[in-house]
Amino acid sequence: MTLQTEFRNGMAQLGSAVSVITTDGPAGKFGFTASAVCSVTDQPPTLLVCMNRNSFAHDAFKHNGVLCVNVLSGGHQALSGIFADASLRSGQRFQYDDWRVMATGAPVLWSAVSSFDCLIDTCHEVGSHSVFYCRVQAVRLSEQPRGLVYFNRRYHTVGDDITVKA
Repeated sequence: MTLQTEFRNGMAQLGSAVSVITTDGPAGKFGFTASAVCSVTDQPPTLLVCMNRNSFAHDAFKHNGVLCVNVLSGGHQALSGIFADASLRSGQRFQYDDWRVMATGAPVLWSAVSSFDCLIDTCHEVGSHSVFYCRVQAVRLSEQPRGLVYFNRRYHTVGDDITVKA
């Protein structure tokens, strides 16, 4: 077994929140499903988003300079698949669910657990991916208590029936 295969198998055991990452602007409206998202700092609020440079939408994200991280709920498994389906045109993806905009103009999934509307501040190229450092401009929280995670190459729902406090 190669180191790359062992790495991928090991990473499959690291549970990750599933998000749909979106952009809109001069290069058009695009979105993709991602699990490689994490916080960097809260001063200033900054997220890290990894995207394969071979992705059909990669250049649009870099050109638009904005993105929204839409954290999916347990009920969004089908939507995750839609945004991961390379055979769909970008416009087709946004026909599903309720999409709006906040500060940057990037599409915000109104039914998401949370959404982070961001400006892409910095980008580093590492191996096959671009690592976007994204300054958060606006946040939207819902009262959806269950999140969607990807673990062991399958979707799982996590969370309790809780009330989101402001």
